[in-house]
Amino acid sequence: MILRVRAGEYTKHATGIRAFVPKSLPPNPAIEMRPDLVRALSNADQALARLDGATYILPNPELFVYGFMRQEAVLSSQIEGTQASLDDLLAFESDVTEAPRGDVIEIVNYLDAMNWGMSELNRLPMSLRLIRGLHQRLLAQGRGSNKTPGEFRSIQNWIGTEGTPIEQAQFVPPTVDDMHRALADLERFMHEDAHHPTLVKNALVQAQFETIHPFLDGNGRLGRMIITFLFCSDKVLRQPVLYLSLYFKQNHERYYALLQSVRDTGDWESWVLFFLEGVRATAVSAFENAQRIIELRKKLEHHVHTRLQLKGANALAVAMFQLPYLTINQAATTAGISYPQASKLVDLLVEAKYLRPVGQRQRDRTFSFEPYLEILRTIDLSQGAVA
Repeated sequence: MILRVRAGEYTKHATGIRAFVPKSLPPNPAIEMRPDLVRALSNADQALARLDGATYILPNPELFVYGFMRQEAVLSSQIEGTQASLDDLLAFESDVTEAPRGDVIEIVNYLDAMNWGMSELNRLPMSLRLIRGLHQRLLAQGRGSNKTPGEFRSIQNWIGTEGTPIEQAQFVPPTVDDMHRALADLERFMHEDAHHPTLVKNALVQAQFETIHPFLDGNGRLGRMIITFLFCSDKVLRQPVLYLSLYFKQNHERYYALLQSVRDTGDWESWVLFFLEGVRATAVSAFENAQRIIELRKKLEHHVHTRLQLKGANALAVAMFQLPYLTINQAATTAGISYPQASKLVDLLVEAKYLRPVGQRQRDRTFSFEPYLEILRTIDLSQGAVA
């Protein structure tokens, strides 16, 4: 078999357009598990297992998931041109600021899709039905909401610089008929493949989904989201705590080049190696941030129990991990105490450098949980990122 048509081939249609028609997974010839791939798979498996194990020792895994899911929502949206930051999102969710709604709403859509999808995984396998449901919520409001959310495309699309005609496209995905056949094959592979390690299977699915490009908008964000869902669906992770958007963003030229190389030359192995390296590097970074969150939680609890010993202090300390921006009124409500009590408690947490005043307002002041925000802002892949 000629490797250059291993992943599929370009077909010229009556319009003169050359669209790519992907072949069914798994690749034929099969993935060659070379020594470098075997090592990368082992390293990624170990890093992923250690990350998954970290969720066992967290007193409240949802606190961990909360921050990591928001990091991913922001990063994945930024790849598509959104300008809103993590701080914009958290302040918006805390209802303490008027964030630029046009950008933030796309990130909120992402979170809604993730939360809905994770609940659906309890009763649905990874499927085209689930993917459509994710897409419907991902594009529910804001940019892309006029691009048939939740429906596979009924017209040809293409990839290229904005405004580029299809004749000058960088890549033309399969026609609508070929797309539907490819999607049915992809769903079958997700359900039936038992020959590949889960991480390799996930790498194949991600590349195939990006090649099929089944929606008019949102394919990139949804494709990156599917990675996490596959890990959870296949029980590799119990919690959605691994996301590859930053890795893809930092290595975007290589990412696109390797995907195109799969199509043009059939080089699945280089793509799988890149994917496995990304899983390892991201899992290492996520584990380190999980440890930092655990240590911060312990340090804050110790401070509350030994230094503050005030009514509502413990309740507020727990809530701050899901309300990293808050007002005194919110502190009072969350902790179940009076406004004067909350004001005193907040002042003591400011003095201890757990909270920091935001802005110059004297009334309805906002405070940020700065040590926690620093962890969420700092995503470090320097311990293994591929340049």
